[in-house]
Amino acid sequence: MNNTNRTIISRRARPAKEPLSQGLIVEQAFLLLREEGISGLTMRKVAKALDTGASSLYVYVKDLQELSSYVLDYGLANVELPDSDDGSWKNNLFAALISYQQVLYKDPGIAELALTTMPLGPHSLALSEYLLKQLAASGLQPASAAWGMDLLLMYVSSSAFEHVSWSKNEKRSFTMMKEAYLSADALRFPFIHSHKNELFSGDVSKNERLLWGLEVILQGILKLDH
Repeated sequence: MNNTNRTIISRRARPAKEPLSQGLIVEQAFLLLREEGISGLTMRKVAKALDTGASSLYVYVKDLQELSSYVLDYGLANVELPDSDDGSWKNNLFAALISYQQVLYKDPGIAELALTTMPLGPHSLALSEYLLKQLAASGLQPASAAWGMDLLLMYVSSSAFEHVSWSKNEKRSFTMMKEAYLSADALRFPFIHSHKNELFSGDVSKNERLLWGLEVILQGILKLDH
């Protein structure tokens, strides 16, 4: 029996989809990364979210690696780069790196991409340009500035990834590890016992350990350059 009460909706009456573009693909991939973590960043999932086939994406991005690079750059849009004429080069350098860290804290998937993906795009270039400018202002030779920038970014990226990994998935494991160190036998592990309070010290809200690490790396770069 035919259902004469069925309502037929014309395709023309449906909301028009936004035309596919590289920008739209990257934005959707970033949203999936934020919602599902690194497992959400696949060509198939991005295509499904955009109601298209995966093959359509390859018109705009070469492969998943390239898409990941653009997603990383998209995530770095909120890194704040202080006015380089306002304050010392070191203060500006550290402020930019702390802002970079906070962006990675906000989106754990971006923190992982920062360690596994080569950045592509204007925001990544702007960050590198800014950091190189501050390091050059210190009087460093070009090679020391370039290698030093890589080292500083790697330190912040790995520190942020460790932080978000513990915060998201491993709180119980971290608590167990901390208890093991704090209760270590003083005779068998005398140095762990004597340093047990310092092992977990540092005010996270003031970035004490991060700033200490940045200072250590920076002073090493400066010393080796001269």
